[in-house]
Amino acid sequence: MSERDRKRIPPDNLLTLSNGYTQRISAIFVDIRNSTELFAEEDRDMVTRIVRSFVSETIRIMKNDDSAEIGVRGDCVYGIYSTPDEEKVCQVFEIAYNINTLMILLNKHYKSKHYPEIKIGIGLATAEDLVVKTAAKGTGVTAKVWIGEAVTTASNLSKYGNKGKTEPIVMSEDFYRAISSRLQQYGLNKQAFNNTTLEGNKVYHCDITDGEFEKWISENVRK
Repeated sequence: MSERDRKRIPPDNLLTLSNGYTQRISAIFVDIRNSTELFAEEDRDMVTRIVRSFVSETIRIMKNDDSAEIGVRGDCVYGIYSTPDEEKVCQVFEIAYNINTLMILLNKHYKSKHYPEIKIGIGLATAEDLVVKTAAKGTGVTAKVWIGEAVTTASNLSKYGNKGKTEPIVMSEDFYRAISSRLQQYGLNKQAFNNTTLEGNKVYHCDITDGEFEKWISENVRK
């Protein structure tokens, strides 16, 4: 595979059971915080409507790149992106705060229907990860497996978002370093981020939203 091709997540037809590709990727995991209580609700129609709207609208924001891997694990929606440079990592961060803003809109709709509001945790990480193709012999079932830090770290961090004093968007130190020099282009500064230690690692967290989108919600969506 050429160096140019390695800047994108390889399509299934380039992955075999005997090869693998290493590239810098960024992962985002969006986890419903109060899912245990939500799924225990007796009104199954209400739960179905909440989960469907959350998943479909989150995927809509995530799917800004045809090469991205988008999926759902239980109550968690995730996206994996090729991010060979800092600009691409910033685009993943933009997805994160757009999803954070989306929750303001969704919760307004839920509240208007007397549904419970939901909270989410958003985990972000970037690293050089290996992607390989795996299969169970004789089943015809194949899957991509990501080996490295980005996917595992983002998944773990999503569980801390909106928990205790930790803000909704939580990112690895490497992810923060990748975006820190470009914050100005988003009208942000480093004071918008706090840091803490989770599982022995320094991480950064924030509660950033899209100001224009949030203003539109406030002016156009009834309570």
